[in-house]
Amino acid sequence: GRAMVLDFSVRPSGRYVSDDFTKVGERLVNAAQVLTHGFTQKTLLKDLLVSSPALVDHVLAGLKESEVAKMLGVEVLGLSILSIKPTPDMARALEADAREALLQREEEAISARRNMAVELEREIRENELKTDQLVQEKQRELREGKMAADIAVEEQRVQLVDQKCANDRKEADARGEALRAMLQPLKDVDWRTLLAAGAGANDPATQISVAFRELADNAEKIGTLNITPDLLENLLDRPNGNGNGHDTKLEHGRS
Repeated sequence: GRAMVLDFSVRPSGRYVSDDFTKVGERLVNAAQVLTHGFTQKTLLKDLLVSSPALVDHVLAGLKESEVAKMLGVEVLGLSILSIKPTPDMARALEADAREALLQREEEAISARRNMAVELEREIRENELKTDQLVQEKQRELREGKMAADIAVEEQRVQLVDQKCANDRKEADARGEALRAMLQPLKDVDWRTLLAAGAGANDPATQISVAFRELADNAEKIGTLNITPDLLENLLDRPNGNGNGHDTKLEHGRS
């Protein structure tokens, strides 16, 4: 069967009858290209540029099972791919995609940094606000504590004043009760009797006062009454400056 595919006949001189022997490599290369094409159709170009090991495994396995290799009587032992290079147009397209991707990643990084800065600023403001709230809360607690202390002092002061007033009322009630108890037996006694029994019974001034009170009580029975300073001095037993007394006239009529 292989002889029908390629002619490997050799002349007595040692030369091949035809150049079919040179086509063995071409047939294998064609089979490898077919296998490579099938692999590349399933792989993205940007991934294919870095997928030479996977490509070698795929093509080598395909060549070992290829009918072409079997018909040629060739056993494929190994395969190497020196490089995978895109065409100039593809390279420019890949470079454009790469630049676009880089720009996009850069913009994403810038956006992420901005978002991070905004978030950090928000956290700082929240912390500042929380700090202000804590300070205000502490100040409010201090004010409330001082107010509570002032209220407690005022309440104690009110209690003290109330207690003092109650004590004063009790003391006044006690003094009033004692005074009423002392005056109760004397309420029906004439004032003249009380005055005579008192310490001022022998006092000239007191006696003169009683006399004047008597005169006042009987004013409707008195016609004319003349009182001079000399009279008062004589009544009080107090001599005047020149040692001379003066007469006093007392006239009254009876009704």
